[in-house]
Amino acid sequence: MTLETSIQPLSPIPGDAGFSRPSLEWLARRAEPVAIALFAVLAGLALFSLFIFVLGKSPVQLFTLLYTGGFGSWFSLQNSLSRAAPLLLTGLCVALPARLGLVIIGGEGAVVLGGVAAAAIALPLTGSVAPPLVWLAMGIAGMVVGGIWIGIVGVLRHYRGVNETIASLLMAYIAIALMNHMIEGMLRDPASLNKPSTTPLPAEYMLGNIPGMDVNWGLAIGVAACVLSYILIETTSFGFAARIAGGNVRAAQIQGLPVGRLIVGFTALAGGFAGLAGMVEVAAVQGSANASLAAGYGYTGILVAFLARHNPLAIIPVAILLGGLDAAGGLIQRRMGLPDATVLVLQGTLFVAILFCETLYGRFKIFNPDLWKSPDLSKRSA
Repeated sequence: MTLETSIQPLSPIPGDAGFSRPSLEWLARRAEPVAIALFAVLAGLALFSLFIFVLGKSPVQLFTLLYTGGFGSWFSLQNSLSRAAPLLLTGLCVALPARLGLVIIGGEGAVVLGGVAAAAIALPLTGSVAPPLVWLAMGIAGMVVGGIWIGIVGVLRHYRGVNETIASLLMAYIAIALMNHMIEGMLRDPASLNKPSTTPLPAEYMLGNIPGMDVNWGLAIGVAACVLSYILIETTSFGFAARIAGGNVRAAQIQGLPVGRLIVGFTALAGGFAGLAGMVEVAAVQGSANASLAAGYGYTGILVAFLARHNPLAIIPVAILLGGLDAAGGLIQRRMGLPDATVLVLQGTLFVAILFCETLYGRFKIFNPDLWKSPDLSKRSA
C-alpha cells in the first residue's frame, strides 16, 4: 500500500460552512451568559407586568414610558448615561471581589465616604491649585478612603473569618452615619441651613461634561475603569491567580498563591472604585458632600454586577440599561400616577429573576463547548 492510498480524506465537519469548530466553541462559551441574562430580564419584566396589571395600570404604557424616558430621545439617552456613570464604578465594587468568591454588598459605604474625603481635600486646595490637580487629589482621596473601607472587609474575611456580606452591609450603615456626622459637624458650611453640606466647589472646579454631550466625565472614568479591570482579570498573572483562588481557595493555597493578599487587594481595589464614584458625584453632580451622596448607587451596583455575571465589560451595557430605567422614573410618576419607587420595585423583580435564572447555567446542551470541539484528527486517519 502506497503512502497516497493509506491516507483517507477527512469527511466534512458539520458547521464548517461559515464557522469553524473553534469559532463555534468560542461562541458557545460566551453565548450562554448572554442568553440567560436576556431571559432573566424578560422574565423579570413579565413578572412586573403582572404587578402593574393588578394595580389597574397598563403594562404596555409602562414599558412605553420606560423606553421614552430612558432611551427615546437624545436628551433622555444623555440623562441615562449620566445616571449610569456611578453604576459602572459601584458595579465593579461587587464584580471584582466576586472573582474571588466574595459577595460584597456594602459599596454604598465606600461611595459616601469617598465623596466626603474628596470634598474635604478640595476645600484647602481650591483657589490656590489648578482645577486638574484638584480633581486628581479628589480622585486619589476618594479611592484611598473607599479602598481602605472595603479593604477592611477583606481583612476581616481572611484573617478573622467574618462573613464579608454581613460585614460590608453593616459597615455601609456605619459609613452613612460617619458622613452625616462630618457634614453636619466639622465640615459643614455655615451657609447650608436646610440641607447641611460642605462648602460648595467653585464653578471652575466642577468636573465638566464630555465635549458634544450633556454627560459628565464620570461616564468616561467609569468606562475606563471597566476596561482596565477586564485587562487586569483576563490578561495578568494577578487576575489569573484571583480566578484560581475564586474557584478553589484550598487548591490555591496548596499551589502557594498569596490568597490573603489577593482578597485584601481585590476588596481594596473594589472599594477604591466605589470611592471614586463618590468623588464624581461631588465634583460633577452635587458640587459638595451632602446627604444626597447616599442615593443608593452602591445597592443598584449589586444588580448591575449580577446581571453582568461579574464581567467588567458586560457591566457597561447593563449599567446603561439600569441608568435608563432610573431616568424614566419621573416620567412614570407623572404620566401614570405611580410613585417614583416603582422603578425600585422593577429593579428588585429583575434581581429575583436573575437569582432564579442562575440555576439554568449548564442545563442546555447547545451551550456545551464540548459539542462544538474539533474532532481528534489522529483518530480519523486510517
